[in-house]
Amino acid sequence: MSTDAGVVGSRIRPLRAADLRRVVQLEVELFGRGAWSYAMVAQELGALGRWYVAAEPLRIDAAGTAPLVGYAGLWFDGDVTQIMTIGVDPAYQHHGIGSQLLEALIARSRELRAEAVLLEVRVDNEPALRLYAKYGFEQLGIRKRYYQPEDVDAYTMRLELGAADAG
Repeated sequence: MSTDAGVVGSRIRPLRAADLRRVVQLEVELFGRGAWSYAMVAQELGALGRWYVAAEPLRIDAAGTAPLVGYAGLWFDGDVTQIMTIGVDPAYQHHGIGSQLLEALIARSRELRAEAVLLEVRVDNEPALRLYAKYGFEQLGIRKRYYQPEDVDAYTMRLELGAADAG
């Protein structure tokens, strides 16, 4: 899983207010100057149509809860869902946690009977691009200088869920 031998997997659960400080910590580590602040994360979690989950490590060597190692969220507007963010602690990347989080978002989108899932992703984020392609997302276009303050372009991507998937 990670370099921590006591971790044997992860589980997905709803994100809680108590997780906010850890989410902001990961935001800074993952996204640098473009990270969401504590206030931005708190506002996002309380906004209408939002749904957020956390990934926490499953440990065989300790009882109780451990700090979350990933988080993800979406927004549903009544027709489609929009992935707002997915983040995984660098020490736990490349072990399937991003896939678990994305699968949870897609499953929730189907529960909501969304027609499709939309997202933006940095054009230089190869691991994320591979993940989204694996799940069938297709590139729609490009948003110039979408990520600020870094001035980096984003691909817009869409996963069609279709009537068969929605119900």
